[in-house]
Amino acid sequence: MPRETGRKLVAQNKKARHDYQLGDTYEAGLVLTGTEVKTLRLGRATLTEAYVSVDDHGEVWLINAHIPEYEFGTWRNHSARRTRKLLLNKREIAKLSRALSDSGRTAVPLSLYFKDGYAKVEIAVATGKKDWDKRHDLAERDAKREAERALASRNRYRR
Repeated sequence: MPRETGRKLVAQNKKARHDYQLGDTYEAGLVLTGTEVKTLRLGRATLTEAYVSVDDHGEVWLINAHIPEYEFGTWRNHSARRTRKLLLNKREIAKLSRALSDSGRTAVPLSLYFKDGYAKVEIAVATGKKDWDKRHDLAERDAKREAERALASRNRYRR
């Protein structure tokens, strides 16, 4: 069987893009069990409550990501919310831990996907938004959408 190529999206954290101001992004590999990979290939995972942590030993962990149990699994099935290790190189881990040491910053997963057959997670260093920031972003997006509609209708009647 030929090897899988390209990028296949499994889960996306849209709430993170709304709740946080995103900074640097990193692509990390995941240490998974067999049943977790099978569940991800079915497209079942949730990242809404997940976050990333760097421990004292220089290891990066994905905490509270929900990958449901594999429905055809046996007694060797995984637990749904277990802590999973992320694979980054030493330089990226050092940069990430420096960024997280600043107050008010956290690391959140943005998406979970397969890249050339390997499970990857995209994480970002983020700062929380205030309520007025969120309202401002929504108003800005609506204004941009209205401007594009007006321009499209103007161009449509010009022909």
